[in-house]
Amino acid sequence: MSRAPAMALEDRPVPDQVEGAAHPRETLALIGHGKAEAAFLDAFNTGRLHHGWLITGALGLGKATLAWKIARFLLATPEDDGGMFAPAAPDSLDVAPDHPVSRRVAALSEPRLFLLRRAWDDDKKKLKTVITVDEVRKLKSFFSLSAADGGRRVAIIDSADEMNPSAANALLKLLEEPPPQVTLILISHQPSRLLPTIRSRCRELRLSPLGAADMATALAATGEAPDDPTPLAELSGGSVGEAIRILHLDGLSLYAGIIALFETLPRLDRGRAMALSEIGAGRGNEARFDLVLMLIDLFLARLARAGSLGYAPPEAAKGEAALIARLSPNPQAARHWADLAQGLAVRARRGRAVNLDPAALLMDMVLRIDKMAGQLAPR
Repeated sequence: MSRAPAMALEDRPVPDQVEGAAHPRETLALIGHGKAEAAFLDAFNTGRLHHGWLITGALGLGKATLAWKIARFLLATPEDDGGMFAPAAPDSLDVAPDHPVSRRVAALSEPRLFLLRRAWDDDKKKLKTVITVDEVRKLKSFFSLSAADGGRRVAIIDSADEMNPSAANALLKLLEEPPPQVTLILISHQPSRLLPTIRSRCRELRLSPLGAADMATALAATGEAPDDPTPLAELSGGSVGEAIRILHLDGLSLYAGIIALFETLPRLDRGRAMALSEIGAGRGNEARFDLVLMLIDLFLARLARAGSLGYAPPEAAKGEAALIARLSPNPQAARHWADLAQGLAVRARRGRAVNLDPAALLMDMVLRIDKMAGQLAPR
């Protein structure tokens, strides 16, 4: 029995790229994270360069872009040999795009750089779900083979959260006994999932969500130019990667539709509810269905937070502030919305696990939200 031909390398999906955006290694500018850049540069210039760096923050904030920027900097910056003609201390992590290292990194042909990420499974024709110990062994072999070349060597692990236990333990040994002149850069969206011993052997660079102004600048660099960046900054949690996903899936219009529907609570407009529930129906609509689930969950979280704090966040859709003030006027209402959000999230996960009809799942969520609004409505 003949095996199906392997998928061409250029046609395989990659696990470390947001759909619709350039790969982080091709993005030279990093917006809004000057403090993290300055912290690394200070460690480099003062001779306190740690062998392990853990870049943390929510998905899509620019962690991978920073990791690749650091890698280019380390590989392109001459080493200080202590002589009288030693280069001046650098004042930036920037490396010119036409520098040979920049070109090699963009082409994934830099011999002193190793990228550790989930591998492609030719048998199953999809990406593996975890980073396996075999991939970490390749990293160890890389360090052994490249040692003779001299100079700095860099490995990027994207993301460290995806390592299985065997892979994590193998990487831990490298962090405990690092080869000379090696810098390991770990990217983590959920550092709490990592082994405490891995976290303790790395210096952390924590990235914060972008505000509206930085979001506008970052999106402009990708070719996107929203009229108002505030809704995107609110819905994406300050994540450029998430903002791009929202834009490409028409998420701003979807959220405006959700707000318009919930403005009819507690006398739900069944016609609008049916229209919303049908968004996830049919093959090929999985991404929009996932986005609607996320936006509903986000709205409930914003309800709960506003009721607890006593004020609404910046509007992400017209009429949202008034709606939040009406539905969640006090901390007691906020607790009810928070409990409902948690319960709906559990139901959504279970529904997805058993392949429940997306339209039915969405309609059930909307009806439960309508019921809660009715219970909280002034009598």
